[in-house]
Amino acid sequence: MASTSWVPVPDGSPFPVQNLPYGVFSRGDEDPRVGVAIGAYVLDLAPLAASEGADFASVFHTPSLNPFMGLGRQAWHAVRHWLTERLRDESYRSLVEPELVPLDQVRLHMPFAVGDYVDFYASEHHATNLGRILRPGEPPLTPNWKHLPIGYHGRAGTVRLSDTSVRRPCGQAKAPDAERPVFGPSTRLDFEAEVGFVIGTPTLPGERVGVDQVRDHVFGVVLVNDWSARDIQAWEYRPLGPFLGKSFLTSLSPWVVPLDALEPAMIAPPAQDPEPLDHLRGTADFGLDLDLEVRINGAVVSRPRYAQMYWTPGQMLAHLTSGGAALRTGDLYASGTVSGPTPAEYGSLVELSAGGARPLALADGSTRTFLEDGDEVTISATAPAGAGGVRLGFGAVTGEVRPADVPAAPVAAQ
Repeated sequence: MASTSWVPVPDGSPFPVQNLPYGVFSRGDEDPRVGVAIGAYVLDLAPLAASEGADFASVFHTPSLNPFMGLGRQAWHAVRHWLTERLRDESYRSLVEPELVPLDQVRLHMPFAVGDYVDFYASEHHATNLGRILRPGEPPLTPNWKHLPIGYHGRAGTVRLSDTSVRRPCGQAKAPDAERPVFGPSTRLDFEAEVGFVIGTPTLPGERVGVDQVRDHVFGVVLVNDWSARDIQAWEYRPLGPFLGKSFLTSLSPWVVPLDALEPAMIAPPAQDPEPLDHLRGTADFGLDLDLEVRINGAVVSRPRYAQMYWTPGQMLAHLTSGGAALRTGDLYASGTVSGPTPAEYGSLVELSAGGARPLALADGSTRTFLEDGDEVTISATAPAGAGGVRLGFGAVTGEVRPADVPAAPVAAQ
């Protein structure tokens, strides 16, 4: 079988045959259904599978990846092998080619129905930077940080597809020198460059998932922008953590990269000191060699590296289920902001601007401490895809900031 595809894939395309990410698309007034991206095309899986009488054809007729993801790891492997063979072997060309649809002719939809959403805080660099900003005069890392992957339950109902505009949220905030808080539009709106993990195989209540079982449950990986209102967050987060400062929108990239495609990007997990407790240890655990890029209005402002994350995908999943919480197909957990040791690798504006004290210069000569109305943030990423220097991409997650929808002032009684 050939090492490349007979489908033309432009140089630098995020979707070589080594990737084959899954998404949901439609064309015209057709119903949404499951497809796979390759080069400048999306392969319509339902009619292709049906033409071969495949017993899994029905799961691709649906407007969500959930039915396919719920089939489990053995089915994911089998379908990936089936796809790879047909896209690399020229003898299948006449069968497959009619089902290739140009990407510029389709509309992309949410790739899966989100169940629960958990956001972690897995970067030591980000946690340290943010601790210094939010808790000056205190140790930047809380005493528990190096003993467990800290996380919070997010709001699944506001997880949306890339290109959904972010409406500047309103909320309660308090300036350091103010006597009382005020309610109004956030003035410290931020992005967070993150990586998300999509659950395929569910578990029963009370069932724990070990660190080395992550491949049995995680179907694939997406990019996440966990938009954050830092002023609202700073006022509300003690003692129970993020709430309204994070609940208004979380954006996802449209393509789910299968975990199998990321095997060449799997690297040794980071050294951890102190050694984690038994339930957070494994022998087949891994980190990920992913290179992220963040742009504001088209200008690169940061290039975070996921390889520097402290807590691994397996440890996050093991901790999530260690108390008996069940997994559901479509659950999403995210890494938290991906940051590095230098400003060029920071994954949020609160870090890049030192909490607003050091404005960030953009390529057009303007500066930012936090996002302004009309700003567009784009997060993309690549990973090694095997021999020959080929890299795969995730597709971008993009969002534009729109002005706050400010409630009208109450009318005084006559």
